[in-house]
Amino acid sequence: MAREFSPLEKIRLEKLEALRQRGIEPYPTRAERTHTSRAAIQAFEAVEAQGGEAEVQVTLAGRLRAMRPMGKITFAHIEDGEGRVQLFFRANDIGLENLQFFNRDFDLGDFIQARGRMFRTRSGEVTLWVDDFRMLAKAITPLPAAKDEVVDGEVVSHATLSDPETRFRQRYADLAVNPEVRAIFRKRAAIVRALRDFMDEHDFLEVETPILQPIYGGAAAQPFITHHNQLKQDLYLRISFELYLKRLLVGNLEKVYEIGRDFRNEGVSFKHNPEFTQLEFYWAYADYEQVMALTEEMLAFVADRVLGRRTFSYQGHEINLDPPWKRIELRQGLLDATGIDIQQHPTAESLAAAMQAKGMEPKPGAPRGKLIDALLSTYLEPNLIQPTFLYNYPRDISPLAKSIPGDPQTVERFEGFIGGMELCNAFTELNDPLDQEARFLEMGRDYDADDEERHPMDEDYLRAMRYGMPPNGGFGMGVDRLTMLLTDQHSIREVILFPHLRSRGD
Repeated sequence: MAREFSPLEKIRLEKLEALRQRGIEPYPTRAERTHTSRAAIQAFEAVEAQGGEAEVQVTLAGRLRAMRPMGKITFAHIEDGEGRVQLFFRANDIGLENLQFFNRDFDLGDFIQARGRMFRTRSGEVTLWVDDFRMLAKAITPLPAAKDEVVDGEVVSHATLSDPETRFRQRYADLAVNPEVRAIFRKRAAIVRALRDFMDEHDFLEVETPILQPIYGGAAAQPFITHHNQLKQDLYLRISFELYLKRLLVGNLEKVYEIGRDFRNEGVSFKHNPEFTQLEFYWAYADYEQVMALTEEMLAFVADRVLGRRTFSYQGHEINLDPPWKRIELRQGLLDATGIDIQQHPTAESLAAAMQAKGMEPKPGAPRGKLIDALLSTYLEPNLIQPTFLYNYPRDISPLAKSIPGDPQTVERFEGFIGGMELCNAFTELNDPLDQEARFLEMGRDYDADDEERHPMDEDYLRAMRYGMPPNGGFGMGVDRLTMLLTDQHSIREVILFPHLRSRGD
């Protein structure tokens, strides 16, 4: 069924038809541009600074963002990927009919091409004095609701968009009218580039591992399941890169990393999206203490590169990424936050009773590890504002980490927290294939089939380990959460171009 156009869209369709009746194609095959808006302004200012009288002739292209007709002249603004520049149209130069044509048949949101010379207005704005223009693409649907702004003493209307629901569902419109949103995603790209540069400079090899996997693993999460028709085989979208990256250590690739997408069939929240970007690395002959030091160095490097400083504001808190970060043993952190010493409660039943005694409501039947995780996320994590490492975790929620010597129930694992949010997770990796097999069996036995903590047996991974895996330290970090921190965004949806949303009407 054909879409019904709105009254405003019908008006624009009439204008589109009027263009064609004049012999003007509203969507021409070719466009011309000699300068971006920024380059044109810089070229003019360079000539101006030298006191020269040479004209700076340019051809610009961009989206119409403001129009201000004033009799026989019109001021307008166009915006391209680098900024905004003013256009000046005068009937004496382009003819009254062409000026009226522009004012009548061009709308906010249209893409246009304009040629002329750069000059500075009496109010001081560097502007293009237009001697020729043409349509590049007619916008049929108006950009979101107009907002008035005073420019040079005149009221100018231009598009804006603030409703979060609409912004996330129509990110293209959000980007088109909100330059601060474009800035977030430019900064995100800079963050990824800085992470890659840091890893490369430290002799890590960037690799790519399978997204479709016959067995999922490497994290505590429910997978998405798909099916390969020809192979008649169920496959899983990866929840982690870990097990494949560690296979590469067996093959004598000693320092490897990957930046890419993971997929977890979990709830959506301000810090969770089913599809997200991770950095993971694995480092032969290193342990979790060395990984802690490298993490501090890496985050400081990224901040220096992207922000030009190591301090930044996040949700009203001034964060300082200078090493060293604060270090708190998990047991002590929970004791300080809740008054419960998890070491004194070696079983789920004992720990649940201790939580109930404190007025908490533990999930009935939850394993001990999940109870500890609930204590951490509820009572400790929100208060970890400055960069902090929590370390030494219970074995039963860390099945891929190596136990602390002399304490088989505690493993060498840390998580990094900033701004009251978990940012990264790392282990001294388990490389004993017999111990790993026993843990896989234990996780399969002690957890329900639909429990996210349940890890399936991966025989090929165990086979790789049996060839011999060097001792190593591993690390995973959410790139989206790092971007949230460095752009001061509370919601992960603000830093993912197309976040997952419920269907309309759900």
